[in-house]
Amino acid sequence: MKKRCAWVNKDQLYIDYHDTEWGKPVYDDQRLFEKICLEGAQAGLSWITILKKREGYRRVFHNFEVQKVAAMTDEALTSLQEDKRIVRNRLKIFSVRTNAQAFLKVQQEFGSFSTYLWNWVGHKPQINHPKNQADVPARTALSDALAKDLKARGFKFVGSTIVYAYLQSMGLVVDHTTDCFCYKTGE
Repeated sequence: MKKRCAWVNKDQLYIDYHDTEWGKPVYDDQRLFEKICLEGAQAGLSWITILKKREGYRRVFHNFEVQKVAAMTDEALTSLQEDKRIVRNRLKIFSVRTNAQAFLKVQQEFGSFSTYLWNWVGHKPQINHPKNQADVPARTALSDALAKDLKARGFKFVGSTIVYAYLQSMGLVVDHTTDCFCYKTGE
């Protein structure tokens, strides 16, 4: 049996997410946009809750096509408060459009969101070597600074802890524990 990071439970959806997505570098703007929205939706909830609703989010938010999401009306967003396929929190729902609009501005300024984001780590994944889950921080100076910059650019639900989870999930920061089969030294 493969050894995985301690946060992975026995749910096959969680196992597949850990094994095939988490910590793998992502450069695609659409995927980066989807994930920053989903990380914000997760605030105060478990990640497995959001994973189980991910397909619902994709359906109601135009597969996270940023231009379409940025153009969603107040009426369309308000109606989503009744949709059980997603977390029905008004602030979180409206933040997806707000984040789409901010995302477009970053793309315009930097050419892509990917370029903006990967600039923060010198365009190379930061590989950490945690022995166990207790060695993995909830936030860092990097996530503090990036969260502050994202907020200044108009993003919502991007506190330092959320941003650190985002950096981990998108492979900018690699925090697989040293006993996990996904751990790589980066050397």
